[in-house]
Amino acid sequence: MSRGNERTVGERGQVTLPKEIRERLGIEGGDEVVVHEDDGRVVIEKPVTREELAAGYRATAERARDIAAEMEHASDEADTYLGDAPDW
Repeated sequence: MSRGNERTVGERGQVTLPKEIRERLGIEGGDEVVVHEDDGRVVIEKPVTREELAAGYRATAERARDIAAEMEHASDEADTYLGDAPDW
């Protein structure tokens, strides 16, 4: 079942990516891509850049700080209404 542009694999295993796809994904000559197999399919992806990875870590850290602040507020409310927890 074909869902896109068919390409011929050259003798050395090379395949040319369609121009429309390269332009849409910002892939230029000389760029690196990641090639892997997934459930019997060949997948070609742009690798995650260091900047994208760093941004993801920053967003995760910010969300973790927000959750910690929410939990601290909830804990303070519980102490106000219920008092301190017993030392069992």
